[in-house]
Amino acid sequence: MKILVLNCGSSSLKYKLIDMATQDEMASGAVEKIGLEGAFLKFVDKDGKKVVLNHEMPQHKEAINFVLETLVGAEYGCVASLNEIDAVGHRVVHGGEAFSKSVLITDEVMAKIEECIQVAPLHNPPNIEGIKAIEAIIPGKPQVAVFDTAFHQTMPEHAYMYALPYEMYEKYGVRRYGFHGTSHRYVSQRVCEFLGVNIEDKKIITCHIGNGASITAVKHGKSVDTSMGFTPVEGLMMGTRSGDVDAGALSFIMEKEGLDAKGMSDLINKKSGVAGVSRISSDMRDIEDGSANGVEGAVLALKMYDYRIKKYIGAYAAAMGGVDIIVFTGGVGENQCITRDVVCSNMEFMGIEFDSIKNHGLRGKEAILSLPSSKVTVCVIPTDEESMIASDTQAILSNR
Repeated sequence: MKILVLNCGSSSLKYKLIDMATQDEMASGAVEKIGLEGAFLKFVDKDGKKVVLNHEMPQHKEAINFVLETLVGAEYGCVASLNEIDAVGHRVVHGGEAFSKSVLITDEVMAKIEECIQVAPLHNPPNIEGIKAIEAIIPGKPQVAVFDTAFHQTMPEHAYMYALPYEMYEKYGVRRYGFHGTSHRYVSQRVCEFLGVNIEDKKIITCHIGNGASITAVKHGKSVDTSMGFTPVEGLMMGTRSGDVDAGALSFIMEKEGLDAKGMSDLINKKSGVAGVSRISSDMRDIEDGSANGVEGAVLALKMYDYRIKKYIGAYAAAMGGVDIIVFTGGVGENQCITRDVVCSNMEFMGIEFDSIKNHGLRGKEAILSLPSSKVTVCVIPTDEESMIASDTQAILSNR
C-alpha cells in the first residue's frame, strides 16, 4: 500500500509518499508561498540533489496538483500513475471533542471539521482545502484525517477545564484541547519500543520543543495533561508565541496600547516569545549564539525558554505521581544539546542523573542521555508525524 501524507498550512504544503510494505519514503518535499508571488516546490531528488521548481499556485488545489504531476512526471517521478497511490492521510489540526482517534473522511466528518473552524480559524481551513483538492483531482480516493487534538481527548475534565464561567464551555467549547498530539503519541510509543518496555506500565513526559512547543504527561499510554490549551498559544515560551501569561496583563496592555482582539492576537502569536524578549530572532539557533556572545536579550530569552520547560516537567511529574521516562523531540529538542543540558541539570532530586558528555553535540538521533544509575531515563527520539499518519491511514483502510 502506497500512502500520500499531506500537511497543509495557510500558505504551505508538506508531503511524503510512503510505501507501507517496505516502509520506504518514496518522495517528500514542500510547497511554499501558496497564493503569493514566487511560489515554489522544493525537494531532494533520488541523487541527493536539492531541486526547486517555481510554479504559480494561487490555491492549495493547484499546489497539490503540481505535487501529484511531479510524482508521476518523467524527470522526478516515482510512480507510473496516480492509481498507484492507494490513499491519502491528512494532518488536521483541530478535531474538537468530536474525534478521539483518526477517522476515514466522510461528508459527516467534513462537517465536523468545518465546525471546528471557529476554534482553529488559521489551521482548519487549509486542512479542509487539502482534502477537497484531493477529492477534486483524484475522485473517490480514500482519505483519512489524523487530528492533532485527538491524542489529548483522554485528559480528565479537571485537567482540561478552565476556571471560567461554565457557560463559556457550554456555549463556545472553551477548554484545553492541546496540540502536537500526533507527535506526542508517536514519541511516547517509539521510546518504549526503543527501550524495550511496556508503555502501559510507564509514566512519560514528552517534550516537543521547537518554534512551536508543548509538553505532555503520558500515563500508561494516555495523555493526561498537556501544556497547549484552547489555542497553541498557552504553555511554553515559543518562537513568537507568548506561552503562559496573566490574562489581566493582556487586558491591561489592550487598554494602554489601544489594541482590538486582532491586535492582541497578533501580539501574543507573532510578536512575543523568544523573538519579543530577545529582539533578535525567533530562531533558537540565533538565540543560543547571541547568549554565548553575551547579548543581553538573548541571555534572558534563553533562560526563560529553558526555565519553563523545566517547570512543566516538574509539574507533570507531580501530576502523575512520578516519571519514568522523559523524551525530547522537535527541532530544538532533537538538535540543541544546551537546552537539554540546562533543563535536566540539578534534577537529581527527581531521580534524573543526566549524561552531559553523551548529550554534547548529539543531533537528530535516537539516544539515551541519562546515566545507567538514573531512576528516570532521559531520551532523544526524533519525531515522525508522517509515519504515524500513514500508519493510521493504513490501519483504518485495512479494517474497512
